Amino acid sequence: MPPITQQSQHESGLNLVVFSIPQSFLVQIGSASILLLLTTGKVTIKALESLGQASEEIFRGDRLPILPFPEDNEIKSHR
Repeated sequence: MPPITQQSQHESGLNLVVFSIPQSFLVQIGSASILLLLTTGKVTIKALESLGQASEEIFRGDRLPILPFPEDNEIKSHR
């Protein structure tokens, strides 16, 4: 009777018709893509936050020029 826990001679993975891709390679590619996605997400969030702060600075009231507002007597004299 053969033992229950036999170790296979080859590593399982993705078996295609022409060639097979080892499972360790698939895990490495998947891990790298997830790490790249997380890093890109963090960089995107930082860029959007800085863009929001910059656009907020444009519309601050202390940076805008003071416009001359007509007085009440000037409005009545033009009519």
